[in-house]
Amino acid sequence: MTHLTLEEYREMVDRIMDIKNTTGEMPEFAQISDIKIPRQDYCNMIERVNKFILEMGRNPRSIEIE
Repeated sequence: MTHLTLEEYREMVDRIMDIKNTTGEMPEFAQISDIKIPRQDYCNMIERVNKFILEMGRNPRSIEIE
């Protein structure tokens, strides 16, 4: 299992949102730190992080890539 730091995660989300704002679609894959993450996995990751922030009231230290 691989983990991203909070900074790597934020960088990945920024790139995804830039692509979505430019093309109107989410990219098929996100790539960060030589890790290629399929759309389904990064969407799931974003949902988990958002849920964690809402429930815990803080950012996670690292984010697990499933």
